[in-house]
Amino acid sequence: MISRTEYVANLGGSTVIVGEIANFAAYAYAPAILVTPLGALSIIFSAVLAHFILEEKLHIFGVVGCVLCLVGSTTIVLHAPQEKVINSVKDVWYLATEPGFIIYTCIILVLVVILIFWCVPHYGQSHMVVYIGICSLTGSLTVMSVKAVGIALKLSFSGSNQFIYFQTWFFTVFVIVCCLLQLNYLNKALDTFKTAVISPVYYVMFTTFTILASMIMFKDWDHQNASQIVTELCGFVTILSGTFILHKTRDMGDSPTSGVPVFSPQNINIALTSRQSEI
Repeated sequence: MISRTEYVANLGGSTVIVGEIANFAAYAYAPAILVTPLGALSIIFSAVLAHFILEEKLHIFGVVGCVLCLVGSTTIVLHAPQEKVINSVKDVWYLATEPGFIIYTCIILVLVVILIFWCVPHYGQSHMVVYIGICSLTGSLTVMSVKAVGIALKLSFSGSNQFIYFQTWFFTVFVIVCCLLQLNYLNKALDTFKTAVISPVYYVMFTTFTILASMIMFKDWDHQNASQIVTELCGFVTILSGTFILHKTRDMGDSPTSGVPVFSPQNINIALTSRQSEI
């Protein structure tokens, strides 16, 4: 007989797997500059579900943060660039081996090596940016490789087998190596620093470097005018603002004396009673 706790744990694990598969598939059909920032939507659902399921009361700042994330996400979706037409994984390889992206990759790898072998021993325990920097820099290259693997799978399922090319296997191995590296240093960051602080910083750095990598490799903004680009950046900044507010104020509504309005009947009654006593 499976207990309720085990059932919920299994259900949670299953939904995480489904979500990651869907996220992986999204990179095969949409630009990374669109998919990556929309990760903020998970923050909204987490906050809302925690309010109803875990009874973690959602205060007014939490609502404002959710609204900002939603507005920013909508703005990016409405002004996102069109997906580049790719007919083979060789096309992705061609984009990845252009001078601009090779220079970007070399810079990223040099920075990661410096962070791992010099910054981690000296500053790893005192500056979370060291661990988060390794994860974010590596993550931008991981996303580009994930997109390549996703495209290869999409084309293979359509009848054009892409696994006969060494490029597909190169991207696959690169994804595995980078993911292991990211998991290692992300776990170290979580063991050393508070999750509430790490989450927004990691989201900001990871998304920023991913957008930069996508812009260089896929040239997402080449066919957009300045107005569209600025609008997308404004949407991204709006998401960052909402994410910051959600994480910065997540514990402010835990007690009635915190000074932050909480959408809870108990707190409303406390406030009314206090007001009547003052009168």
